[in-house]
Amino acid sequence: MKKILVIGCPGAGKSTFARRLSAKTRLPLHYLDMIWHRPDKTNVGREAFVEEVNKIIKGDEWIIDGTYLHTLPLRLEHCDTVVLFDIPLELCLEGARHRIGKPREDMPWMETELDQEFYQWIVDFPKVQMPVINDLLSSYGQKRTIIRLKSREDADNLIDSM
Repeated sequence: MKKILVIGCPGAGKSTFARRLSAKTRLPLHYLDMIWHRPDKTNVGREAFVEEVNKIIKGDEWIIDGTYLHTLPLRLEHCDTVVLFDIPLELCLEGARHRIGKPREDMPWMETELDQEFYQWIVDFPKVQMPVINDLLSSYGQKRTIIRLKSREDADNLIDSM
């Protein structure tokens, strides 16, 4: 495990897990949210985002935290391990609500509310994004280690077993 993707629904616990994984493995951690979002709550352009992702994946070791389907095939080409958070929707919504009002190192601003658009993104994730993720993992799975976590306890156990 030298090039690791941590993907899944917002609020699932990806960033917390990625931080713990980075501390355990000493691999450099990159948060896609910090690349995509600007502090003023605007986004960088897709081209600039892809350029930054390309810089990261050229490295020999990394952890990349974030799903971002438009660059997932590119990242899957270069990773050796995928950790997929496939946890229940209600836990993801709870996780997103829990981080409101808390500063985070994986976002360039502090969320003050769970706005309706982001809430709907989370609600739609299992039926809109997971089928695409599963198809991509089927395509790349033979060449990658795929770890599917069904709970945060699974995530804790994985870290503890390392």
